[in-house]
Amino acid sequence: MSAQKYRCAWIGLGEDVQTSAMVPPPARPARLILLGAPGIGKGTQAERLGAALGACQLSTGDIFRAAKAFKGKLTPALEAATGYMVRGELVPDETVVDLVRERKASLACPYGFLLDGFPRTVPQAEALDGILREVNVRLDAVLSYVLPIEKVIERISGRRTCRNCKAVYHVVAMPPKREGICDKCGGELFLRDDDRPETIRVRMAAYDAATRPLTEFYRARNMLLEISADGDADAVFARTIRALRDTCGLG
Repeated sequence: MSAQKYRCAWIGLGEDVQTSAMVPPPARPARLILLGAPGIGKGTQAERLGAALGACQLSTGDIFRAAKAFKGKLTPALEAATGYMVRGELVPDETVVDLVRERKASLACPYGFLLDGFPRTVPQAEALDGILREVNVRLDAVLSYVLPIEKVIERISGRRTCRNCKAVYHVVAMPPKREGICDKCGGELFLRDDDRPETIRVRMAAYDAATRPLTEFYRARNMLLEISADGDADAVFARTIRALRDTCGLG
């Protein structure tokens, strides 16, 4: 997919975007932000939306993961960001904004984009407005996937991880053939501390407190589309496409 070139430039630590296209861009590209708590299924929906809309998936998490394996010279903003992370410090808004601005050519992707992981705060959202003006594109909507806390706990606490190969199962949705044993390597399956109900409640409370000002920021602009993440991935995807068609004429 041609949009993949823009995604590679996004992850590729400042490389130039190749503008030659194998497929013509859509007449109405989708430019969306995706929000959702850990374990809610946002990543699955991002993949499906990218395929359905032809949009480029842009995740700040992908940039940081790629940087860990990169052996060359980092871009200035990424070098600063990795310095904070190595010291165990929170990367400040200004540095995150600089990181995105270094990659603003990917935001101008004619196939549209799905932005995941940025913005996380209102100052970042305000800075994004300025960056989008610089590349002469406009945001269509902000998809916020929501699910009651008890259902989030049910989903995440059912995960089991192999101690050897790190394969992930779910006691209900994707159980192993033999209880407690990995299908792939025969290793022991265990419940990670991060997947325990008490830990999930703490993480969800922190996510809600951090994200509420951002969702209210976009709600005030009539850009927020809250999508129930209840049910299987097909149902959530159908719900998402319906909301985009009804409000933005996308999909």
